[in-house]
Parts: sequence; structure tokens; C-alpha cells
Amino acid sequence: MSDYIIAPSILSADFARLGEEVDNVLKSGADWVHFDVMDNHYVPNLTIGPLVCDALRKHGVTAPIDVHLMVKPVDRIIPDFAQAGATSITFHPEASEHVDRSLQLIRDQGCQSGLVFNPATPLDVLEWVIDKVDIVLLMSVNPGFGGQKFIPATLEKARQAREIIDRSGRDIRLEIDGGVNADNIGEIAKAGVDTFVSGSALFGKGQDSDPNRYDSIVKAMRDELAKVKR
Repeated sequence: MSDYIIAPSILSADFARLGEEVDNVLKSGADWVHFDVMDNHYVPNLTIGPLVCDALRKHGVTAPIDVHLMVKPVDRIIPDFAQAGATSITFHPEASEHVDRSLQLIRDQGCQSGLVFNPATPLDVLEWVIDKVDIVLLMSVNPGFGGQKFIPATLEKARQAREIIDRSGRDIRLEIDGGVNADNIGEIAKAGVDTFVSGSALFGKGQDSDPNRYDSIVKAMRDELAKVKR
């Protein structure tokens, strides 16, 4: 398993100063930028599109940008995000007419590809397309809004996903999104997760006394992860 990755979700950032927020959280020790895209159709919320992704790249962000598409259909928007600087693009199987084709489209655009599974969505489809998957993202809340509480049943699902990934022998990230904080990140890691999306629990804990506002909360997460035997 690769090193643990912390991926702050900018959905919870201050959009009036988004570039500064992203700079600070990366300087605080975060690894990726998690980019939630909602269309007010697949999920009941409307967020941001490729122009914001492109703006972050032009601002000077060089860290991986992990784009999570909560849109339906997905294929039309995939090339736009690839051109805007996405590193990885994940989508929900329910939002694609042809999951294999959508995964290949992402890879053809030069990005890492991944599937996202809602709390009640089974993992069945994963084994049939695992040769085209770089990231498995498990939703530990119902998608659409930040600030929700972690759904405990996701831990068993994470263990199942880890078994599937390990059995495949492939280098695939197991990511989780929803209600992740310093109090539960260790338990989540023990279930086999290696990549952690955190929104309000991270951006909501900024401290002016920290050099980069988020140093303390990122360190608290790292300290908990360091306790997990791998």
C-alpha cells in the first residue's frame, strides 16, 4: 500500500479566497485537492465546473487535483476537466450508460480514472472493470452536501473493497469521502483506506495561530494515521 493521502475537499473552503485557501492547506501538509462537481440533477446541489479547476492551475497549484463528478451523464464533461488540469476523475456507475467506456474515456484524456460508490451502492461492478480503475472512492455520506456525519457501515464496505483491490494485484487507491475527521481517520485506515477526503472537518478548523491556518488539524490527522499498523 502506498503512503496515506489527505485530500481536502474545497467544497468547504472559503470561495471568496479559494486560491489562498488551497495554497494554505497544501502548505499545511495536505497532498491532493479534492474537487466536488455537482449538477443539481444527479445530486440536489450545484457547485463548480472546469473553469474553477483551470483557475486553480493558473493560480499556480501543482498538486494533484482529484475531480469527483456527481453529474449525469458524465461523458460530456470529462474532456473539459481533463483539459482544465484534472489529475484524476471519478464518477458514479449509476451516472454512466456505459461504465467501461467512461473509464476508458478518462484514461484516453490522460487522467487517472475511478469509480465512486454511494453508501447503498454495491461494489459488484468494480470487479468487471477493475483493469481500468486507478481509484475506488467510497462515499461515507450521501452525496450532495458537506458537513454530514460518517456512516459506520462504510467501514465494512471498505474492508470488502480492500479485499477486491488486493486480490486484483493492481495499484489502486482506496479513497473515502464524508464525515472524515481526526477522531475517526485511524479507524478508517484500519479498514484498508489509504486516501482521505476531508472538507468541513479540515477547512472548518483553520486557526490564525497556525503558520498556514491548517497545520494543526493536518498534523492531528497524520498523528492518528501514524498509529495504524500497516
